Amino acid sequence: MKESLEKIEESIESAKQIHHVVVNAGKIVMMQKDLQLRQSVNESDLINADGQSVVWASRLLGKPLKERVAGIDLMDNLVSLAFRKNYKIFFFGAKEETVKKIVEIYSKKYSSSIIAGYRNGYFEKEEEQTIAKEIAESKANILFVAISSPTKENFLYENKTLLAKVNFVMGVGGSFDVVSGKVKRAPSWMQKLGLEWFYRFTQEPKRMWKRYLVGNSKFIVMVFKEVFSKN
Repeated sequence: MKESLEKIEESIESAKQIHHVVVNAGKIVMMQKDLQLRQSVNESDLINADGQSVVWASRLLGKPLKERVAGIDLMDNLVSLAFRKNYKIFFFGAKEETVKKIVEIYSKKYSSSIIAGYRNGYFEKEEEQTIAKEIAESKANILFVAISSPTKENFLYENKTLLAKVNFVMGVGGSFDVVSGKVKRAPSWMQKLGLEWFYRFTQEPKRMWKRYLVGNSKFIVMVFKEVFSKN
């Protein structure tokens, strides 16, 4: 976390751009078939493991990651950094009432001065460039995108040139839902045990069962295939 925050602050201060992405078990499974998603992830400037299963797999495969960097924790730290350093943030994604709630919460906790703009995450493919231009014209230093994968990664990858003046671009998954209070986050003990996915599944079983139960099972198979291929 500390290393990521330092790299991001350095990028903003030097007016450069970092495209950030987090990976979890489900996304790594999707990357096996979605080649555009794989390319957008592999070409990102900063990649964090937002899934304890990925950290465990890295250790099992002999290439250990230092720690899990949850997207929601990184986002929260960056909002605090924006307030201290006078950076501007654009919030993009989720339902209209959710993203409005996010702006209201952070404006109240910090200041409305950190808000460059916001927009919900519902749009047609032909609207993408117009949205990217709107974000660029807001003069945001930081862009948080709360749209599901692979739409989020592909949007950022395809509009990278239009978003070139935004110093830090990050997909934040369901973080807006958690911060707004729409969805509860798992207790810290469940996070440490790698059970945050299960806590989320119990809240939205109909929507999440395939992503977690099927995706996680495929990930486990992939990891063990990799382990045995090295032996």
